[in-house]
Amino acid sequence: MRKGRGTLILVLAILAFVCSCLPLGVPAWIMGRADLRRMDRGEISTDDRTITRVGMILGAIATLLLLPAIVWGMFMGGVASLLAILAAIG
Repeated sequence: MRKGRGTLILVLAILAFVCSCLPLGVPAWIMGRADLRRMDRGEISTDDRTITRVGMILGAIATLLLLPAIVWGMFMGGVASLLAILAAIG
């Protein structure tokens, strides 16, 4: 039976936390969910189910923590653009 991608998923999730500017949590979350579903259907080995689940959960948390950073960056970019326009006008 084929082996899952648990180690890769966990590495992506850990990198998403260590390098918080990288959106690596998204693929870890998606790949983790896909592998867990394939394990449930018996398509791949369940040997690394725990590693896959931990990677998926960490990927989801890293993704959810990245969203406020993206919103904050967009807000600050908008403020900087507005200030530049006001400086050019005035």
